[in-house]
Amino acid sequence: MKDYEAVVIGGGPAGLAAALYLARSGVKIALVEKLSPGGQVLMTEEIENYPGFPKPVKGYELVDKFVEHLSAYELARHSDEVRSITAQDGGYVIQVGDETLQAKAVVLCTGARYKHVGVPGEDMYSGRGVSYCALCDGNFFKGRTVAVIGGGNSALEESLYLARLVDKLYLIHRRDEFRGCKCYQSKCEMNPKISILRSTVVDEIKGDPFKGVTGVTLSNVNTGEKSELPVDGVFVFIGFEPVASFVPAGLERDKAGFVVTDCEMRTNLPGFFAAGDVRSKNCRQVATAVGDGATAATAAYAYLESLHA
Repeated sequence: MKDYEAVVIGGGPAGLAAALYLARSGVKIALVEKLSPGGQVLMTEEIENYPGFPKPVKGYELVDKFVEHLSAYELARHSDEVRSITAQDGGYVIQVGDETLQAKAVVLCTGARYKHVGVPGEDMYSGRGVSYCALCDGNFFKGRTVAVIGGGNSALEESLYLARLVDKLYLIHRRDEFRGCKCYQSKCEMNPKISILRSTVVDEIKGDPFKGVTGVTLSNVNTGEKSELPVDGVFVFIGFEPVASFVPAGLERDKAGFVVTDCEMRTNLPGFFAAGDVRSKNCRQVATAVGDGATAATAAYAYLESLHA
């Protein structure tokens, strides 16, 4: 068993900020990230609202800056999946792959993942025309026709990105009004490649075993009218769910499963903190994730100091 004072789980903006602040405080820490550092930021083409970058910055470029900053400090890294976290002996035991870690404090920064629509054909054609990442898969649909499902900021932003690549895009939203920022709504409405289908839901994603996605079946939620729309791909952006299946028993979560914290990122469990998109909150942005991570690390350091008082 490897013993640390604190373990940060997740290598997105919140986790990297938390690790940086703890490492700078001289705490013996480990950073656990099963994939490359960056989290959802790696799947973001451009970030236009991160302070200090008046011009849009590529997601991967911002992550590179975070990683470069952290590399100046000493910390252990574990690249595997967290299987469980158990409260034990006034601290926590974290099972990471085949390794067992132990720490007095844990900062959970595991983020969130894309939700699925849950309609017939979605799972069957996932990776064969159904995607949850425009940056990852957009180039496969150059000059073709796609549908985007969703009405929040992610759906609008990704539609604008995809419109640079595709020949035609249908933006499908179940409500009359979008939830995303007005500036993105206006850009989508003015884009000649984007057709907006309001008050409309996808009933089924159709396809061919050899060709992949070929179209979608739609319903108008007001009239009940059904229609068929031929498309070559479907991009789903209907929100997120927390990556938190392995959290300790008794950890308080909201009705959607996100971890409940106070303003200092403390949870209801002693020595257990949460930061970033895994936390129950309204604003999920890179800037707020970094702030959460710094706050959680500061609170975790104070907690560790209190154990020696």
